[in-house]
Formats: sequence, C-alpha cells, structure tokens
Amino acid sequence: AHSLLANVPAALPALARAQAIQERAARVGFDWRDVAGVIAKVREEITELQGAAAEERFAELGDLLFALVNLARWLGLDAEAALRAATARFAARFQEMERLAAARGVELGDLSLAAQDALWEEAKRRERADAP
Repeated sequence: AHSLLANVPAALPALARAQAIQERAARVGFDWRDVAGVIAKVREEITELQGAAAEERFAELGDLLFALVNLARWLGLDAEAALRAATARFAARFQEMERLAAARGVELGDLSLAAQDALWEEAKRRERADAP
C-alpha cells in the first residue's frame, strides 16, 4: 500500500516538512476537531518538556515544535515563513542594539542584562517608528 506521506521530500526544511505531513494526515481526517485541541496539545507538550529528564528533552522539544507547526497550520500560517520572519526581526533588533551600544562607546557584552534589555526595547521602539 502506498503511504500518503511517501512523497513528502525528506530534504524539505523541518518545519515545512512537518506542516506538509500534518496536512496530508488531515486529508483523511486524522486531525484535531478544533484549534482549542491544538492549543491544549501545545500546553501539554510544554508541561512535558518542563518535566522531562535530560535524556527525554530532545524528544519532548521535537514534540513541542511539531505541535506548534500544527497550530500554525490551524491558523492558516506557514510555520517556516513565520520562523524566518521572527528570526529576521530578532537579527535586525540585535544589530540595532549593537549599533546603539557602539554609538554610545560601549561593548554590548560588557552591559548587564538589564542594560541589554533596555537597548532591546529601544531597538523595538525605533523599528516601530520606522515602520510605514
């Protein structure tokens, strides 16, 4: 028998592959009844990760990521694109923090976490101010 999952490319990025596999499983009805079930599963997986022994953390983190991809699918969002965008936002803000620190003659690594957080918030404010 041919599997619905057989031709999902293994070379896809992990989030995109997880989403494609979940979409195929949902085609035959193997899916949550509503988004509330998906959110409950995400919470359950967070709890399991928090309580996991060191040797279980890898699997539990994978389960949490898989559940988050399912949530993205239920919300009609592309998990891969969402993570790329979040990573780009983080990188832009971090680079702005570096620029602000340099403009003030300080090394980012020499600042306390509280001072770094203040620069982070300033970078976020500047980002919003620059938004169209």
